[in-house]
Amino acid sequence: MNYADKARGLFKEGYNCSQAVLLAFSDVTGLDDNTALMLASSFGGGMGRLREVCGAVSGMFMVIGILCGYSSPADHAEKTAHYERIQELAAQFREKNGSIICRELLGLGSGADSPVPEHRTQAYYRKRPCAEIVADAAEITELYLRSIGKIQ
Repeated sequence: MNYADKARGLFKEGYNCSQAVLLAFSDVTGLDDNTALMLASSFGGGMGRLREVCGAVSGMFMVIGILCGYSSPADHAEKTAHYERIQELAAQFREKNGSIICRELLGLGSGADSPVPEHRTQAYYRKRPCAEIVADAAEITELYLRSIGKIQ
């Protein structure tokens, strides 16, 4: 199974978009499942249903940060290289989906939604493109990690 299918399946199990992407890559990030789920839990619904940056994009950035990020605040060159990497991945996602903003991806109005998540029903999955958006984020992440030799 590829990472896109894995992330899509995790989303359909009920994990939020960010959790689904980060958890899909647990075999390469070194995070245990509970830590990954807790770390990504705040980013679903465009950051706690604020409908800002898509949670799938946030999950993608978490994976890339764990595997390719920088740790020294003094390493300006590495920090710059990392931000370039993140901007390129965001551009790829935006090219494929039209935006990296949750409310725009879902065609919602401005502002935050209720903090109460919707129940995951068949009707929910029919009206939301999130499962495919999650798969897109995982695919972009996988292709990038393969291109730099972080995964086979």
